[in-house]
Amino acid sequence: MIGIEHFIVVSAILFVLGVLGIFLNRKNIIVILMAIELILLAVNINLVAFSAFLGDLTGQIFAMFVLTVAAGEAAIGLAILVIYFRSRGTIAVQDANRMKG
Repeated sequence: MIGIEHFIVVSAILFVLGVLGIFLNRKNIIVILMAIELILLAVNINLVAFSAFLGDLTGQIFAMFVLTVAAGEAAIGLAILVIYFRSRGTIAVQDANRMKG
């Protein structure tokens, strides 16, 4: 039988992969956004697993809100990237500091 420990291990692996994706790849903004999505997915797995373990629906409802925020973040982030690419011609992270000011 699959216990809560299995869900926590999978969630921890996804969280570590997301953090490593952010810190090891500082050249591609799209990969950084995907790593943030992995972190949010790991949090959702924890919320649903603990919610099912405790027999309470609050964690599952909160996971739906996190999914909604993640979808909005992805849509707005990609829209900003498209506009930035049209004006600069690149989406390199090193060139993104020109957006200041």
